[in-house]
This record gives sequence, C-alpha cells and structure tokens, in this order.
Amino acid sequence: MCRFCIEHGDGKKWYLEASTYAYDLTSDLERRGYVVDFIGGFEQSRAKALTGLDLVERMPAPVERYVKRRVTASMTRNHFGQPVPFEDCEKILDITTSVTRIPCVCRRFAGTHDDAYCMVVTTSPMDDVLEEGFRDYVDGPDLSDFQRLTKPEALEMLRECERQGLMHSIWTFQTPFAAAICNCDLSSGCMAMRITLDYDTPIMWRGEYVAEADAEACTGCARCVAHCPFDAIEFDRGSKRADVVAERCWGCGICRTACDAHALSLRDRSAVPAVADVW
Repeated sequence: MCRFCIEHGDGKKWYLEASTYAYDLTSDLERRGYVVDFIGGFEQSRAKALTGLDLVERMPAPVERYVKRRVTASMTRNHFGQPVPFEDCEKILDITTSVTRIPCVCRRFAGTHDDAYCMVVTTSPMDDVLEEGFRDYVDGPDLSDFQRLTKPEALEMLRECERQGLMHSIWTFQTPFAAAICNCDLSSGCMAMRITLDYDTPIMWRGEYVAEADAEACTGCARCVAHCPFDAIEFDRGSKRADVVAERCWGCGICRTACDAHALSLRDRSAVPAVADVW
C-alpha cells in the first residue's frame, strides 16, 4: 500500500475513505479559494510550469533532481492524483452524493477536443465554486453548460471514456480533500501525465494495481497494446501474445476494455514484489 494511503487512508485506499470527501467548501474558505484559483488560473500555471521545467532540465543534474523533488513535494501537499480502475470509481461514486460533468481545463488550453471529460465528485453541490472558477473564461462555459449526473449516468460516462482508452484518475485539491475524477491520456493534453512522464517529475502516483495477461486466454489480437495509455503492453511476435511490462504499468485497468477474450486482469500492486514499491 502506498505512503499516501498510509497517511490519509487509515490503512485503506485513501480515495475510498469517506472522510476524504467530507469537507464543506461553503465554510472551508481556504480550500474553496484553492479550487477557484486552480480553475481560474490554470493557463498561467500551466505556462509557468512548462517554462520552468524546460529551464530545470538544462540545469546540472544534482540541481535538476533537487528542484524536481521539491515540485513533487509541493504537489503532494496541494494537488495530487492517482489512476483508479473502473471498480474503484464505482466505489467513489457510492461515497460521493454530487457528480457534475465539467470541461477539462487541460484539453481547453492544450487545444484538443473536449467533450467535458472531467467530473467534480463531492458530498454536496459546488455549483457556486465552479461558477466563480470559470467566470473569467472568455469562451465560457456558462454554469448552464455543466451537467449534473446520476450514478448510472456517471458510470456510463466512465465506460465511454474507457472505450476511448482514457484512464480514470482521482485528484486532491489541498490534500487529502478529493474533488475530481479526470479521464485522460497523454495525447489529450493531460498536464499531470506530461509533467510526470515527459519531465520525470511525479505529480501523480501509480495506481494500487498492476495489470497481468493470461497467455492461454490471449488470442493475439493486440488491441490492448494501442489501448494502454502508458505503453505498458508489448506484443510478442514469436508467441503472438500480449505481455504486460509491470514496471511500466500504472494500474488504470483500461487495457481490459479492449480485450474481448478477458485475458487481462488487475492484481494488487503489493502482491507483485518487483513493482510493489514503485510509485
């Protein structure tokens, strides 16, 4: 189990603890302000982060490592995420009582197609917070564009995201307060994936699971290879079977959607010694 779970999950997965979602943004002005500033200032923060990391990567190696560790520590305190499989998303929706579908700020400023891929998941509606956060967006959206979802509607949205090969991830807004499920891949403009993978600066942890392939059940269709958001599946042309590279797996479980033979499954990361401590 990850350090984050130990610290914030009381021995369980942190994002499945009801208390993680119990904050009231109406009275918690500090967190409310953080959410508003995050949405409203995302473009400036995005540009500053990418410019800064480009500069850091030109620094001497010891300085580069030090700065990147500081970035990770800062994000852990403020805005940190982790991939979660569909089954855990369903459990999150059992805890939260308000789900609102909103536009993706990453896609908006990356210039990629956005069908409102993000969900705000809280224990009470936060329409006023969203309205305040998006108020200065020249091209919208208006609050009327946001869609309140029932649990069945939210689950269907997540299934559609899986069909598109988008991983689900849960995010804190001032840790450990969790308020959003994102559905992303690297090509969509996901800032967390880009900073974590392209700049080797973790602002998200690997999920609590690792995928594995059943060689006997695999039919060799190779659809899972292209479907994996993390390039963690390879196709062995000799055996004509897919194989999961555990060290590259982030445990999102999206690969399973592409497999009609049900040859892919998830195991607890802690049960896979080679990657149990890889976060």
